Amino acid sequence: MRIDALVAEIGSTTTTVTAFDGLDRPVPRRLGQGMAATTVEAGDVTVGLAQAQEDLRRRLRQEELQAERVLAAASAAGGLRMTVHGLVKDMTVRAAREAALGAGAVVKAVTAGKMSDGDLQAVISQRPNIILLAGGVDHGEKETILHNARCLAKLPAWGVTVPVVFAGNIAARQEAVAILSAGGLPVPVVDNVYPRLDELVVGPARAAIQAVFEEHIVQAPGMERIRESVDGPIMPTPAAVLRAAEYLAEQCGDLLVVDVGGATTDVHSVTEQVHRLALHPEPHSKRTVEGDLGVYVNAQHVVELIGPENLAKELGEEVRPLLAAPVVIPRSDLEVAFVERLAREASRQALRRHAGQLRTIYGPSGRITVAEGRDLSAVRWIIGTGGPLTALPGGRQILQALKAPGNDRLLWPGEGAQVLIDRHYILAALGLLLQAGVKNVLPLALSSFGIPSPLQ
Repeated sequence: MRIDALVAEIGSTTTTVTAFDGLDRPVPRRLGQGMAATTVEAGDVTVGLAQAQEDLRRRLRQEELQAERVLAAASAAGGLRMTVHGLVKDMTVRAAREAALGAGAVVKAVTAGKMSDGDLQAVISQRPNIILLAGGVDHGEKETILHNARCLAKLPAWGVTVPVVFAGNIAARQEAVAILSAGGLPVPVVDNVYPRLDELVVGPARAAIQAVFEEHIVQAPGMERIRESVDGPIMPTPAAVLRAAEYLAEQCGDLLVVDVGGATTDVHSVTEQVHRLALHPEPHSKRTVEGDLGVYVNAQHVVELIGPENLAKELGEEVRPLLAAPVVIPRSDLEVAFVERLAREASRQALRRHAGQLRTIYGPSGRITVAEGRDLSAVRWIIGTGGPLTALPGGRQILQALKAPGNDRLLWPGEGAQVLIDRHYILAALGLLLQAGVKNVLPLALSSFGIPSPLQ
């Protein structure tokens, strides 16, 4: 059977393969999807991919599938470890962090101001895959970023020779690049993430980080063979989901995507809304990743947030046996209830960290109220993706509970926001198709949401 595209997503716990056809027609088709456990621990992710493909062939009742193109997204290498260094935490460091998280990186260390010996040792201990160096608006203060460049140039002596993406003050660019290059570090150069006090520019830095991710992802065992068999680069799964979210927001309005996984919970938002009391600018599209919130790898931590005793009362069962053998795909009623409860807590905690809130501060003119962080009050759609939200019966209720929680100081979605479930689990696949040049993926998204016509 010949099809237009086969799209694989290799996640931390599961691998999916989705078949698409008619991608050049007004109404493209999703033919089916296969799924298997990701086999990183078995020493070869291609095993899980082959099992997912076999599951797909069985579901489609085909002996063979031949695709015009094969695309892939992955997060199975555990994410791109990154450190970020800037001038002022509330400005350049914050902007650099936005770029990192939007590109699929996990920020392991952040410094603001001139780095100390202790800061340098912290970077060395983290063994990052990439470093982002920012600091200063264009043609502003540059001594700090040059000092930090001199510190980072010492890393090769400690066995750390990773790329340092320069995304800072243009006036310090040439000298900083010379310092880092002389130390033996590769230095991709991109636009300043904070060129002016009122402007945030994260796109170029995101692109540079994604390029490094594509090189890094082959570190998962067997990934290099997958890379050889796909068309185009292996895209970080979070970046693929964010790409799909940006497309859907263009078509349908401001939205929020909650992606609960086995190892992390990612929250993506695309909104034009900027609160009138905002202290700092926010990017049009934003992603946060919570590496401690997952229903499989990090189940223990989520249970601790709920409270083991509280969870045992809710479930009517002791929690320890469930944690002793974490479930990838829940089967029994108890397992379903357990994973749903973890997903509810992970979603709530992740949104609390992603969304902004109103704060009262005191200054020379007295008490004033300001808005800090992301204003989600204009969000029209709350979209759930990831296994726990798409496959379990309580996904819609979990997302309904993320609307304004009766606290008018939290800038969460309002009661008017509508909940959609990515039932076909294809948001990442749609992002890959868009990246590959496919123009019309809206019908595929609407079909996954169970909506027959465009969103209004």
